[in-house]
Amino acid sequence: MSWLWVIIVGLVLGLIAKAIIPGKQNIPLWLTTLFGILGSVLGNAVAGWLGVADTKGVDWTRHVLQLIGAVIVVALGAKLWHAIRGTKGTGTTGTRERI
Repeated sequence: MSWLWVIIVGLVLGLIAKAIIPGKQNIPLWLTTLFGILGSVLGNAVAGWLGVADTKGVDWTRHVLQLIGAVIVVALGAKLWHAIRGTKGTGTTGTRERI
């Protein structure tokens, strides 16, 4: 698999995962792509353990496992990102707004 394809799949899976997770994950696009790639690798590993990594036709089970992996990695990664940065995932910069 070429690196370009890995990046594209990671981006798509990361964006889909962000859309599935409730709330806003205020993380940069490069981090979304990286989390999508990691989720894809995690999903492929689980598919291998279950014995469904290489089947004839479209590997729907593997693709679903990749998406589940991306959702898990994006959810946990976004929390970790905001914990390290000291911000909340609400889209603010960590400052309080005056009313």
